[in-house]
Amino acid sequence: MPDLLPLDENSLGSLLLAVAGLGVLLLLGVLLRALVPLLRRFFIPAALLGGLVGLLLGPHALGLVPESITTTWSGIAGILITIVFAPMLMGTHLPKVREAAREAAPHVFYSYFSSFAVVAVPALLTFFVFTPLFGTTPIFSTIFEVSWPGGHGTAAGMEEAYTALGWGDGSSVALGSATGGLVFGIVAGMVMINIAARTGQLANYSGGGTEVASDILPEHEAQVESTGRLQRASLDNLAFHLSLIAVAVLLGYGLKYVVDMVITGVPLFPLAMIGGLLVHLVIVRTPAQKLVDKATLNSIAGVALDFLVVSAVASLSLPVLLENWQALAITLTVMAVMSVAIFYWIGPRIFGENWVENSIVNFGAMTGVVSIGLVLLRAADPNFRTGAFRGFALRAPFASPFVGGGLVTAMFPIAVANWGNLGVGITCALLCALLIGLAMLTGVWKSPSARAADRGEQSVPVR
Repeated sequence: MPDLLPLDENSLGSLLLAVAGLGVLLLLGVLLRALVPLLRRFFIPAALLGGLVGLLLGPHALGLVPESITTTWSGIAGILITIVFAPMLMGTHLPKVREAAREAAPHVFYSYFSSFAVVAVPALLTFFVFTPLFGTTPIFSTIFEVSWPGGHGTAAGMEEAYTALGWGDGSSVALGSATGGLVFGIVAGMVMINIAARTGQLANYSGGGTEVASDILPEHEAQVESTGRLQRASLDNLAFHLSLIAVAVLLGYGLKYVVDMVITGVPLFPLAMIGGLLVHLVIVRTPAQKLVDKATLNSIAGVALDFLVVSAVASLSLPVLLENWQALAITLTVMAVMSVAIFYWIGPRIFGENWVENSIVNFGAMTGVVSIGLVLLRAADPNFRTGAFRGFALRAPFASPFVGGGLVTAMFPIAVANWGNLGVGITCALLCALLIGLAMLTGVWKSPSARAADRGEQSVPVR
């Protein structure tokens, strides 16, 4: 449990000023997307653009934004990730295992295999190369599972955990890695989609028609972000859903208090997600379940995520990135090659028809979080006709709470601190091999030629 410190009027005023500054940066990001079509073409979010503007204006560059503000932004990022995760399992249908297993199994396999690989390779590199040659901290190996599939949100949220483990700079390095992964995921993903289109491996490719012509939707496409069924005379709909999230966060603090008795360093956000699940399990057994609107919860999480990304990127510590540039550059290069290799090697073997569409969404989620995966899927399959979207969505309850920014992701730094990179690296590599064996036994894994034979077709070479 955190120490409860009183905040006086001056402290709250400083917080309000810092949040107002983030609002200005978000608007600048929207303006940049409007003025530079290339940014829309490559789906660079306004929050990331605003964060980069803030970084440029900060104390490590132009010096127009004081360090006191960027320090506050860094603290805000670590708090907001809890708001993002707390409602993740609230207001949603939790599918039965048998109901989703057949369709989701390949996507679940891809998620766990890629996450274990993203831990194993950096762990072994850190043990054998970076620590002996560059004196890199052993915890460095864990930032890639945190930052690539976890994204900026998880990277910022791990600040408390890294500080508890004696590496306070870990979150800044992870944020730099997350930015590199996001840009690589978008660019490499679009290149692979175009290669697949030219070789006839896409079923519904529209020739790049997913480019965003404008960020302003026409009136007939206006989006409804929230539906309220509670009388405003009682409580505003948004306040009701924020209260549910508040209860989930409090339950998360309670769980953290218990967990800290056994093992320290577990961050709050995955425990708040479990708290949200507990809220969900209680409320679905009451008449109040009719008041819970998933779109409203998603909207609140979306606001928190936008402010989180802009604050996290704007408060990046450039000196820390430069201090770790050698290990970071080498590992990012290796990770880029590995992610492409997994796409071309794993994809055709675990997915039947439309393996490119099914793999590209997982590739995007591996390198630049789920939203990038969905962007790439929409480029490859504009109307979601292949079933890749449904399979990927069904995998979420079995993967998202655990890997790619979930509970297991949060445990990797603790594992490295306790058992070292060699033990963690070998264990994760063995888990990758075990997953392949399990996939073969269950029929999820088949060679491309065997899948073609099942369909009565000639095999198409995998390029």
